[in-house]
Amino acid sequence: MSEHAVDQDVTSGTAATGGAAAPARSGRPAQSGGPTRRGRPSLTTRLTRLADALWRPALVLVAIFAAWWFVADREYIANYLIPTPGQVWEKLTSEWDFLLENTMITLYETVLGFVLATVIGIASAVLITYSSTMERSLYPIVLFAQVIPKIAIAPLLGVLLGTGMAPKIVLAVLIAFFPVVVSGVSGLRSTDPELIDLSATMGAGPWKTFRKIRFPNALPHLMSGMKVAVTLAVTGAVVGEFVGASEGLGYVLLLASGNLDSALLFADLILMSIIGIVLFVLVEIAEALLIPWHASRRSGVPLTTA
Repeated sequence: MSEHAVDQDVTSGTAATGGAAAPARSGRPAQSGGPTRRGRPSLTTRLTRLADALWRPALVLVAIFAAWWFVADREYIANYLIPTPGQVWEKLTSEWDFLLENTMITLYETVLGFVLATVIGIASAVLITYSSTMERSLYPIVLFAQVIPKIAIAPLLGVLLGTGMAPKIVLAVLIAFFPVVVSGVSGLRSTDPELIDLSATMGAGPWKTFRKIRFPNALPHLMSGMKVAVTLAVTGAVVGEFVGASEGLGYVLLLASGNLDSALLFADLILMSIIGIVLFVLVEIAEALLIPWHASRRSGVPLTTA
């Protein structure tokens, strides 16, 4: 029975009983979370999954915070090296405007670098997959570029591109580019050849085959690479700010280290971590929306509980 027919049956049952929905014909008991669409968990189930996914890392964070507070409060390590949580909070609140301004700069560099790395990486993966010439020419260069320590070329980028945002964005692209390319190539090549042959026999051209078969099949691999890339983009932006920058969280980190301001340093590290976690969760949500049908979204308990 189609979903439209089921909806009609429910509507007719409601009218016949004066507003109360008729019982389901399948005989299965109703879930405690209320009616759900086919294949979609109820709100109660999703909240339960979310709680189950979060309590363990929350417990670990509480244990780390307690150990940090205990060591710093008792001064087993000097406070100019390990500040107390109270000192870090005081620094966050007193320097909030300064920290927020620099956080927004690093966030902008990270997001732009990640977007460019994703676009260039997907385009490169398509070229490598569809052209053996491009594979032999481009893939070794991509691998060679990856093994070069990015912090070693940061001063060179500063000399070539100046001290603005450009070298930071380029460094974020260089660091985040490789996981997107590798995962894209792996995903595009994982399509069943028989499925591609079948689409060709049914008259589908290369573009339609790519749009309907190859790219959707590559999305699970590609999203995994993007989750790695978005966290690396934060690292790239911060490393770029180490060289010739006067703004951004990387600059604040150097400033705090030079002044032995451990409270500012810890506050800066916390803000960097928040940027990485938020961007990772956003990519996770995008994955849940784009490939809800994939087995990776049904097995385990992802962050989005979708």
